[in-house]
Order: sequence, then structure tokens, then C-alpha cells
Amino acid sequence: MSPTPKFACFVTGTDTGVGKTLASAGLLHALARHHARVVGMKPIAAGAEWHHGQLANEDAIALRAASTIAVPPALDNPVLLPDPLSPHIAAERAGTRIDIAHIVRSYEALAAQADAVVVEGAGGFHVPLSDTETGADLAQALGLPVVLVVGLRLGCLSHAALTADAVRARGLPLAGWIASRIDPHMRAPQDNLDWLAQRLGAPLLADIPQQAVPDARALPFDLPAAWTTR
Repeated sequence: MSPTPKFACFVTGTDTGVGKTLASAGLLHALARHHARVVGMKPIAAGAEWHHGQLANEDAIALRAASTIAVPPALDNPVLLPDPLSPHIAAERAGTRIDIAHIVRSYEALAAQADAVVVEGAGGFHVPLSDTETGADLAQALGLPVVLVVGLRLGCLSHAALTADAVRARGLPLAGWIASRIDPHMRAPQDNLDWLAQRLGAPLLADIPQQAVPDARALPFDLPAAWTTR
């Protein structure tokens, strides 16, 4: 059996565009203060651009920049789809299918090289991967504790509560949540934060402010002690 990292988690969001990649990169930087070998993984990425002579996804690039070790792209981004669409549509257009078992094997090979791993999911928790599988099936197959990024905007309370319930329905622990202030005009943000803190039943790991130039290194994270044990 491959050695397991000291810490690993699966990052999901209340929706797409809520700041999962910034939060994941910030979490990697926070973990790197306590662990030497820290690496991010973007199992499924839809949307590719040329980067240093090869196709890559911008989220995967950001996670690599926040990692302290480099691994082959086949391990940290095993599924790269050209079109920036829902994964099931992007996979169909690319003439391929998303194989969860293959992703799990890639994760195991990557995790064997690391002390801490942050796996960033695609879209929301139930984003379709095929006609029969969703991101929830991937999270369940990986079996990692889940960190939920909540995009603070009108409607986020229902989205957050539904996602937390869906995570626990899969038998996965909700290990923590991250507030992402994506709407600077949101009314009563503190009241919303207070409700989420009570309803989600998991520690608030970070409250990410809006930044003119996003800087994952500067994000204020409060990690549980168990996550920082060497």
C-alpha cells in the first residue's frame, strides 16, 4: 500500500466562480508553513491554454505555483479537457470519458510523494462528470475530508446548507469551510457569516476578502492543530 500523506482534503464550492482555486492555493501556502512536501491537484480541468509550450489549465497552473514539489501533469491534472464547459459536456466534445478509477490511481501516486495534498474539485459538489456520475462520486471515491468554499452573495445560505448536507450524505466529513467575499455589495455579510458558522457545524478556516490583485500567500488561514502536525 502506498504511504499516505499527513494531511489531505477535497475542496468543493457552493458554485463555480466562488474562489475555489484562490482558496485552495491559500490553503497550500498555509500548509507549507508546517509541511515540507505540499502539492495541489486539479483532477478534472475544463479549459486549456498554452503555457510554456504545452496545454494547461489556469487553475492547475495556480495550484502548481502554490505547491512546494513538482509532479508530472498526469498526476496533478489527470483529466485536461480543451473546452471551458461543464465536465460532462467538455468530455463528450473531446471524445473521451472521465474515469474516476483512473483519477483515484493518479491521486494515490501523487499522495505517495507528499506530506499534504489539496485536491480542488470542479464546479460545485454535484457537477456532472457523465450521464451517471458527478463530482460527489469522485469525492466519495477519494474518501477525503471536504473543505467547502462559500461564495458570499445573495442565495449562498441555501447553497451552502445543501452542499454541506450532500457532503455528509456521502459519508464524508465536512472538515471546514472558507468564506469568499465575491460580492462587495452583499448586504449584511456578518449576519450571513454568523448563520453559516452555526449551520455548517465545521470550523471557519479563512475569511477571504476581495483583493484588487489576488494573492494566495497573503490569505489569513486558521488551521486546526491536527492539520499542522508534522
